[in-house]
Amino acid sequence: MSEAQIGLLTATPIIIIFAGALRAMGVLSTVATVAASTLSVAIAVLLFTTQ
Repeated sequence: MSEAQIGLLTATPIIIIFAGALRAMGVLSTVATVAASTLSVAIAVLLFTTQ
C-alpha cells in the first residue's frame, strides 16, 4: 500500500467526521452532509483504485 493510499484512508474518515460535526452544529443541512460524505467516499475509492 502506497503512502497516497494511506493518506486517502486517513483523510476520508476525517472529512466524514467533520461533515457530521458541522451538521450537529447546524451549519450543514442533512442533504449537504450526505452529499459531502458520499462524494468523499466516491473520490477516495476512485483515487485508491487508480494509485
